[in-house]
Amino acid sequence: MDRNSVIGLLMIGAILIGFSIYNQPTKEQLEAAKYRQDSIARVQEITHQQEAKAALQTKLAQNTVATDSAISDSARIAMDADRLGAFALTSQGKEEVITLENKVLKLSFTTHGGRIKSAELKKYKTFDGKPVILFESDSTRFGLNFFSQNRNIATNDLYFTPLSGIEKGSVAMRLNAGENKYLEYKYTLEPDSYMVKVSINMVNLNQVIAANSSSLELDWSQRLNRMEKDLKSERINSTVYYQFTDEEVDHLSETESASDELKTKVKWVSMKQHFFTQVLIADKGFDKPTRLEVRNPEDEEENYVKTMSAGLTIPYNHTASESFGMQMYIGPNHYQTLKHIGFSLEKQIPLGWGIFGWVNRFLVIPVFNFLDSFHLNYGIIILILTILIKILLLPLTYKAYLSQAKMKVLKPEMEEIQGKFKEEPVKLQQEMMGLYRKAGVSPMGGCWPMLLQLPILFAMLRFFPSSIELRQQGFLWANDLSTYDSILDLPFTIPFYGAHVSLFTLLMTASTLALTFFNSQTTATNPQMKWMMYLMPVFFMGFLNSFSAGLNYYYFLANMISIGQQFLFRSFVDEAAIHAQIQANKKRPAAQAKSKFQQRLENMAKERGYKLPNK
Repeated sequence: MDRNSVIGLLMIGAILIGFSIYNQPTKEQLEAAKYRQDSIARVQEITHQQEAKAALQTKLAQNTVATDSAISDSARIAMDADRLGAFALTSQGKEEVITLENKVLKLSFTTHGGRIKSAELKKYKTFDGKPVILFESDSTRFGLNFFSQNRNIATNDLYFTPLSGIEKGSVAMRLNAGENKYLEYKYTLEPDSYMVKVSINMVNLNQVIAANSSSLELDWSQRLNRMEKDLKSERINSTVYYQFTDEEVDHLSETESASDELKTKVKWVSMKQHFFTQVLIADKGFDKPTRLEVRNPEDEEENYVKTMSAGLTIPYNHTASESFGMQMYIGPNHYQTLKHIGFSLEKQIPLGWGIFGWVNRFLVIPVFNFLDSFHLNYGIIILILTILIKILLLPLTYKAYLSQAKMKVLKPEMEEIQGKFKEEPVKLQQEMMGLYRKAGVSPMGGCWPMLLQLPILFAMLRFFPSSIELRQQGFLWANDLSTYDSILDLPFTIPFYGAHVSLFTLLMTASTLALTFFNSQTTATNPQMKWMMYLMPVFFMGFLNSFSAGLNYYYFLANMISIGQQFLFRSFVDEAAIHAQIQANKKRPAAQAKSKFQQRLENMAKERGYKLPNK
């Protein structure tokens, strides 16, 4: 190595030594570094301690939850034992749902309460196309209430055990109260039927149910779902019906919330909607008393109709084994179906009281069912039914027209008498009666035939809105003949009319006005009353605007046929011949007997001291 190389290496070494001396940390920097390292060590130590503490706390918490759970379970068991006694073990459970169905009915049963959870009518749809489910989920209650060991037991809140191996089409739910002690509900759905057999079996409960209890209460309630387009109409046609054991059928108010406590035994109780019903029928009748209630919704809720409830009394004799048998009808308000079952169930369908109900039961319904057997469109059936009824009433209609024609012939003479004695009302009446008697004309001759037709007129007012056969059956522009047909829904409500326009109602009103006009051409009408004859159809237009389209269609057809009859009668009734006959009758006044109406008027006049005209 030469001299220059040695000098270079020494200079490099001197530079490195000088640089390291120059960059050597001060005392303060060394202390700061030491403090930083110590701080990091302390943080790590604290973190490890906290993690250990958290793990310990988690473990302790888990042990505490387990302990609390054990304590809670023990407390709950103790509380259930204190609250439910022999039924303590049935307070908790897992809900199971079992389904039975046939061609017309689908029922779901739940172990929570051992009751029917939902009921679907498979052949029907709601107004908006959904399945008809009369009740579902917690909208229904069906269970026994009784005292056991000084405790009030409500089985609707307890869990039943479903039994397996029973016959096809049946479900049995058992509520255990100890070894070989139980309450059992057994349901049997009959094939292709709306009937369900219900049996309440009580085995060895005489050791459980309070010794002073001679009966159990069956708590039954429903929150009825909406099914129809016209909710208002559905509500006023829904209420609780019942039959006493003497076969009298009655019901609670249809328009208001109502309740009642019946002091006598009842055979059945129903929760009836417009077109569907649920009926609980006791094989031997329910004991007294029976509590019934129906409640209208308090708000503007549009998804349900009403809430109905019944507290039914079931006798209990404290024997080792007892059974209470019932039947449950869950189905449509179809007249023939209900009548076939018996027990006067068909009386739930409001066909009218007295003679109006008789006309529907013995005339309208048989003819309607006969026509229905041909599977015609219901619009055609109503047309044929109207024609048949008008043919049946034809003799009365003709007699009324003939009487009106006679009064028309006498109109000039009547107007003369009215002008002569307009200031003497009693004298005017006497002269008019004398004219009628001489002419052989009765002023009531045109009224009695019309009055005899009124039972059919009013019978139809009840028949069409109550006929489930028309439900969701369309004709022309009407999609559902059982409710109103709307060709225009209004954005506002017109008082006494509604918020829609029914075309069949308009046609009915127009035809009634036309018929009134034609009748006025053949009738001597009091001018003061003529405006009332035209006002009444307009009034009924508002009343019938929300009624069944089938009803308004029937009235329209009846009016049009009546107008046709007016033209037919006018073509062969000779008013000139009638006038000649009346003039001939005037010459033989003694041959004409007084009507009872005329005789009463004359007797009244004599009692008041008026002198009657000579015959």
